[in-house]
Amino acid sequence: MNVFPRVIPVLLVSDGYLVKPVRFAGDKYVGDPINAVRIFNEKQVDELVICDIDASVRGTGVNYGLIEDIASEAFMPVAYGGGITSVADARRITGIGIEKVVLNTVAFTRPESITEISTALGASSTVVSIDAKKRMTGGWDTFIRRASKRVGLTPAEAALRAQELGAGEIIVSSIDREGTFSGYDLKLVESVASAVTVPVVALGGASAFDDFRTALEAGASAVAAGSMFVLNGKHRAVLISYPAPEQVRSLGI
Repeated sequence: MNVFPRVIPVLLVSDGYLVKPVRFAGDKYVGDPINAVRIFNEKQVDELVICDIDASVRGTGVNYGLIEDIASEAFMPVAYGGGITSVADARRITGIGIEKVVLNTVAFTRPESITEISTALGASSTVVSIDAKKRMTGGWDTFIRRASKRVGLTPAEAALRAQELGAGEIIVSSIDREGTFSGYDLKLVESVASAVTVPVVALGGASAFDDFRTALEAGASAVAAGSMFVLNGKHRAVLISYPAPEQVRSLGI
């Protein structure tokens, strides 16, 4: 039986609007996230990740109104991150109809929250997102708060700890590649995937369908992209896109 890898659009929101930064900075306004969800419905997307990229930085908490709107429109499973600090937040989000919660800042400021949420929701609904930046001397550092604060762990160390604490999935994002259309950091993907046994989702830098294949060959269980699915052409015009189902099936192993 063929196994088809997941190809996951990642939508980033700030102040309720869909935005697209480059290397975690300089947000470009893209539009209404609900409209994007509707278009992805039509394109038969298997899964969607939506993250409020400023909720933890600004301390504004979870945008439940946006989550309710997303849950009422999305035909596919959705993972949501941004401002989650407690089991109560996670329960409320999944109670609205979101399948997974994505933990980033709180996974490092209160690591025990991973265990608490995993115990409450199950490991399969508990995702830890790791933002990695390459060091000048080699290797990578892990950052939180939109790449403004180093946490003192390599991405591989952060992923292993998250798995041990109960995370059922890891998203590894390259800060250096994000929004650049320069391809995934394959060595980063390989380093994280080889450190854990839970699924690893590669994110940051995808520019073409072939990038998905190389990330999967580097050890990713699934591939994700933001800019590639919402921007198009050299002028980066807003255009929501997604590969045809037969293309996704061609990645099957």
